[in-house]
Amino acid sequence: MISRDKTDREIGEELFISVKTVGNHVSNIFNNTDSANRTEAATFANQHGFGTPAAGGE
Repeated sequence: MISRDKTDREIGEELFISVKTVGNHVSNIFNNTDSANRTEAATFANQHGFGTPAAGGE
């Protein structure tokens, strides 16, 4: 979802979790991937085979 350029609010609404929870998870992703931002985290994910393209091109 980060690589799909969704905001924390959009992710939270889709997963039925709070914006703060999303922020905590995003922060953990940054720490675990040694990323400074969402672009770096998405690049890391793509380079390491994480995630798959969404159905319907979402």
